[in-house]
Amino acid sequence: MDTISQAPVILITGGSRGVGAATARLAAAQGYDVAISFVSNEAAALAVTADVEAAGRRALRARADSADPEQVTQLFAAIDREFGRIDVLVNNAAVLARQSRLDGLGFERMQRIFAVNAIGPILCAQQAAKRMSYRHNGRGGSVINVSSASARLGSPGEYVDYAASKGALETFTIGFAKEVARDGIRVNCIRPGHIYTEMHASGGEPGRVDRVKDSIPMGRGGQPEEVARAILWLASAEASFVTGTFLDVTGGK
Repeated sequence: MDTISQAPVILITGGSRGVGAATARLAAAQGYDVAISFVSNEAAALAVTADVEAAGRRALRARADSADPEQVTQLFAAIDREFGRIDVLVNNAAVLARQSRLDGLGFERMQRIFAVNAIGPILCAQQAAKRMSYRHNGRGGSVINVSSASARLGSPGEYVDYAASKGALETFTIGFAKEVARDGIRVNCIRPGHIYTEMHASGGEPGRVDRVKDSIPMGRGGQPEEVARAILWLASAEASFVTGTFLDVTGGK
């Protein structure tokens, strides 16, 4: 480790767009040094890290597919080199495929969705725990898993595979939170509802939030910044006695 950062360090996987990018920008405003991972959109990642640095914080961007254990290992090694610490992990990276009934889902799609949305967060949490845990001489930390209201609702006729992968992430949250509670690590989960992000285009319907907003009790979709505020509250000392908890950011749905 070349240097140890004086500011707390947050890693946000999938930090180049949507909720991840909003969380990175808000974290910088709150005094965090920020690391983000991304897979394909380097220009978007560059824009986020430029904003972090404009806020006076240190930034690291790393191309890393969280479903690949070797790339995850390299991602955390880069954080070790750049900052010498990690205080918060936000497991935000996820993929969504085109809306379809179950009988139209291919096996490779199912494998990829579970690899990124369920196994990826476990791999990242494993690396984070090795650095945060008291049993590894860490100083403690916080892990926030980004699930989805779909884990409760099931997403029938759209993407039951995505919903199922998020259900797996939620069960992991429960077990991991209990496992590391005495090691100084808090583990919580956010369930965003219908949020205005580019992800809906991946499902084949860019305007999905506007289509369903009347079904939301508050009558509108959410903004990425509204999810980011909830994530950073869970990450903060204000949530010091909160672990194994699920926070819905859904407008009441």
